[in-house]
Amino acid sequence: MTDDSERVAACACGQLRVTASGDPDLVVACSCLGCQRRTGSPFGVGAYYLRASILAVDGGHKSFQRETDSGRSFTTNFCPECGTSVFWELEMRPKHIGIAVGCFADPQFPGPVRAVWTENSHHWVAFPEDMPVFKTAAT
Repeated sequence: MTDDSERVAACACGQLRVTASGDPDLVVACSCLGCQRRTGSPFGVGAYYLRASILAVDGGHKSFQRETDSGRSFTTNFCPECGTSVFWELEMRPKHIGIAVGCFADPQFPGPVRAVWTENSHHWVAFPEDMPVFKTAAT
């Protein structure tokens, strides 16, 4: 059990869990083709926590490293049992760990504050009018 300041993200089978402290520094919706393929969805939504805010990673995981659209490395860590992409390390944000917002299974989780790589967005995807939107990476 966790206290109110902890958030737990888990894979579909529950074998891989990440416990983070409090709210993330940043939540981003990304429509790059890599995130579309990683999630099987038109975009991914990631919560970025400072590494010091990650309290525990429990369970086995496998890693897959790829190059991003901006040429930097992106290492996805996923459950070897169910295949859920749970957390990642992004060369662009070396002080942070990204965690898939859907893995928190919390409808009250903070929403994205920006959308990136929208040049790859499906024509029917719309982000809130007051959200900063970037065709490629955020500047």
